[in-house]
Amino acid sequence: MIHPVIVVGAGGHAKVIIDMLLASSVEIIGATDSDLQKKGNRVLGIPIIGDDEVILQYNQEKIFLVNGIGSIGLPVVRTQIFHHFKQLGYSFQTIIHPSAILSLEVTVGEGSQIMAGAIIQPGCQIGANSIINTAATVDHDCVIGSNVHLSPGTTLSGGVGIGDGVHIGTGAVIIQGIQIGKDSVVGAGAVVVKNVVENTKVMGVPAREV
Repeated sequence: MIHPVIVVGAGGHAKVIIDMLLASSVEIIGATDSDLQKKGNRVLGIPIIGDDEVILQYNQEKIFLVNGIGSIGLPVVRTQIFHHFKQLGYSFQTIIHPSAILSLEVTVGEGSQIMAGAIIQPGCQIGANSIINTAATVDHDCVIGSNVHLSPGTTLSGGVGIGDGVHIGTGAVIIQGIQIGKDSVVGAGAVVVKNVVENTKVMGVPAREV
């Protein structure tokens, strides 16, 4: 069933999300912002209706939420928002840009977002509340956890595993079969040729721990 949506957040990532929703003809009630002074402002014509507390005025069975919080580094706030409203009984809509290319043999978890120009090949699994950002490419049989952000232009070769809560920076390349442990960060432009253990930050070509 299709319900109208509220976008949680009204910053840069939310702006892109709103554009995606408009391109898909999804009804948008409004967006939220923690700064109440912005109430009544508009993002791409969509009103800011209040802070996150305004969501509680809406029946959980009558709307979907869309997570408009992005991440630079570990997606802590985005993850907290997702879990907070899930505990309150709300559901998050999964959104896929019309220009994204997904194999029929791909699974995408609740609330994940596949942005413009992304390509995801057969056998891939994507967890909940993850972002596959603009023009990212994910080759066959990759397993991507929940609360992950693949930044614009990221390249994953076949059979890569990405743990929960990982941030992959813009333009990073991960060669075939590599495993990235949970809550790790791969810097922009890095080329990862060795496995990365959890809670680790790597940068450079080839990528090294920093």
